[in-house]
Amino acid sequence: MRSNDNSNHNSNHNSDHNSDHNSNATGCAPAIKFVYGKHRMRVLIIEDSERLRRSLSEGLRRSGFVVDAAGDGQAGLDQCAREQYTVIVLDLMLPKLDGLSLLKCLRKRGDHTHVLILSAKDQLADRVAGLNLGADDYLVKPFAFDELLARINALQRRRFEAKSPHFLIKSLDVDINARTARLAGEAISLSRLEFDLLALLLMRRGRVVTRAQIFDQLYDSASDPMSNVVDVLVYALRKKIQRAGDGDIILTRRGLGYLIEQE
Repeated sequence: MRSNDNSNHNSNHNSDHNSDHNSNATGCAPAIKFVYGKHRMRVLIIEDSERLRRSLSEGLRRSGFVVDAAGDGQAGLDQCAREQYTVIVLDLMLPKLDGLSLLKCLRKRGDHTHVLILSAKDQLADRVAGLNLGADDYLVKPFAFDELLARINALQRRRFEAKSPHFLIKSLDVDINARTARLAGEAISLSRLEFDLLALLLMRRGRVVTRAQIFDQLYDSASDPMSNVVDVLVYALRKKIQRAGDGDIILTRRGLGYLIEQE
């Protein structure tokens, strides 16, 4: 999939760009309390092209991400105040609040979420400005979806301090980017949620992940946080990865949560 929205971005927003700046001062105020301390592998797409926003959302969901989307800068800023994301994919030429002003607001209020700018603005000065304001990456439209996915995966690993997408624990071999898991050389069939749970525990290996963090990571707002869905999911995953006689790779810390220990 490639984006061909350059002309749309250039024609739709140039006339609004200057007026957007006039409202940026008020747009920065964190009217909604920002939520700290939660670890989600969520992606927020802030993109005003409905077609591109929809195709990116669908592609990333198929790749295993929990995805939210906003169609203008102010809505995106408000969404960042309600949720904490692993990666924000940010267009620059947005209505209501432009992308660079949104980025300034995030950094000013202490939000250090990884931001990948996705823009038709392809000049060196544009890329330098975005990176100097605190963006972690910059990808120019048109783009290949596979490259965008690779960059998001790299930022996700950086968030969880995991340098490699490949993990080997005893006879369990996991490639997070390829979303494959093998046990003693044989492929394991994991559901999306089972694989996402395994990836989360591996990327935070050696640290306890609480039930609340797992729920926030894997389930949408329509799910009931008081249910036992996390425990049921952990049980199902354990059952699938215990076949090789390696013992229980996923350990329970009663009253705290779950972890995979460092070897």
